[in-house]
Amino acid sequence: MTPMDHVALQARLQPRGLAAVELADGRRWTYAELDADIARAASVLRRHGVGEGDRLAVLAKNRVLLAVLHLACARVGAMFVPLNWRLSPAEIAALVEDAEPALIVGDALLGAFGVEGLDLDVLQAEIDTAQLAAPTLADRERPSLILYTSGTSGRPKGVLLSERNLDQTAINFGRLGQVTHRSAFLVDAPMFHIIGLITSIRPALLHGGTILVSDGFEPGRTLSRLGDPALGVTHYFCVPQMAAMLHRHPSFDAASLRGLTAVFTGGAPHPAPDIRAWLADGIPVVDGYGMSEAGTVFGMPADPALIDARAGSAGLAMSSVATRIVDEQDNDCPPGVAGELLLKGDNVFTGYWRRADETARAFTADGWFRTGDIARADAEGYHWLVDRKKDMFISGGENVYPAEIEAALSDHPAIAECAVVGMPDPRWGEIGHLVVTCRDGAVLDLPLILSHLENRLARYKMPKALTLVAALPRTASGKLQKTILRERLLAEETRS
Repeated sequence: MTPMDHVALQARLQPRGLAAVELADGRRWTYAELDADIARAASVLRRHGVGEGDRLAVLAKNRVLLAVLHLACARVGAMFVPLNWRLSPAEIAALVEDAEPALIVGDALLGAFGVEGLDLDVLQAEIDTAQLAAPTLADRERPSLILYTSGTSGRPKGVLLSERNLDQTAINFGRLGQVTHRSAFLVDAPMFHIIGLITSIRPALLHGGTILVSDGFEPGRTLSRLGDPALGVTHYFCVPQMAAMLHRHPSFDAASLRGLTAVFTGGAPHPAPDIRAWLADGIPVVDGYGMSEAGTVFGMPADPALIDARAGSAGLAMSSVATRIVDEQDNDCPPGVAGELLLKGDNVFTGYWRRADETARAFTADGWFRTGDIARADAEGYHWLVDRKKDMFISGGENVYPAEIEAALSDHPAIAECAVVGMPDPRWGEIGHLVVTCRDGAVLDLPLILSHLENRLARYKMPKALTLVAALPRTASGKLQKTILRERLLAEETRS
């Protein structure tokens, strides 16, 4: 017997169950219809020359068809390559050159980026009239997805993820998120990111729930959908910056959101005061930790009391994920001591696309993946992300983690957002340079900030310089681009 993927199985368990909704036009798919669309898409892809080991690149805003094409790629043994439409045309061209796709498909973004490809509406019409592809033996170890990292520290790398990896992320998130066949996920995080394409889709399809696909995030529209009883949204996953925009929006109405199991956040640090503001409105915010290379790793329980007790924690490791926190010599750190986070498990990626050397450097000799993130864990197994290893700097012989300073400033009434980077200094070796965007009408200087930090941080951790800016540079997934920030500060120093 040919093994079935989760959609094929649900099509047999509950053929009339609602699998997907296209919010732009209201089109709905039962599991039987979604399974048939995937089978027809597999047939159409083969007709267009996409076969085993080939790449299908996609440049488009969110739509159900993107999930269909990814699952069809898995059935034919091909790799789905979603392209980040927030990049520049030159960056998109570099990704296409790196992936060497057999076929490129997309929406109006193709023309906007000057990319030759097949229009998704034309492809959908082909799929609607195609014959069902014969079932094929799916190899769960074969990569079905290449996700390009956001490239905060250099050229983006293609993360190779197999169906086994993606299944494990669906299982991990399903456990921490209390996902069932009654769950409905609003999907408006972009599908070129693991949150939008995997974490918001695979757990629902694994359990027989529903995905409600939006073409993008608009705070007012998203709030309206989250509170719409006709849609019945139970799960919503976003980055903390999106959650903050929702909570600050004039139409925010906590009472209308009580049907949510939780708002789930990841992809960047989520300040404890912001989490507690949601809790005060009666809505759990479940923060977690994951990455393109490992999917869902940690998550907080969806219990308001447990969240409040450790607001800011990334939570507990899922039972299938092995973790270590190690020092510079790869010795295990005791509870409470920060070190680099290492991972093992079926969720961990298989390697980087055509980057054998970088793949080798990413793993220890005995197979642990080096995340590059500094973390600490308490005696009960709750984890805190301290910082990126590469962002740490040494001032006067002491390790300083910028994220610790940023967290201590998260409740400052004048600061909208901030970042700290290590800069060269003749006396201390390196010092912390604080970059801040102020709230409207606020006035800030370094002495005011230092007085706020005085009883919160050791003196050696205090920033020694301050720059005010209109906005901080971020990637499409909301991550601070500290490399760019540091380059700008160095350029300013050179000019002065």
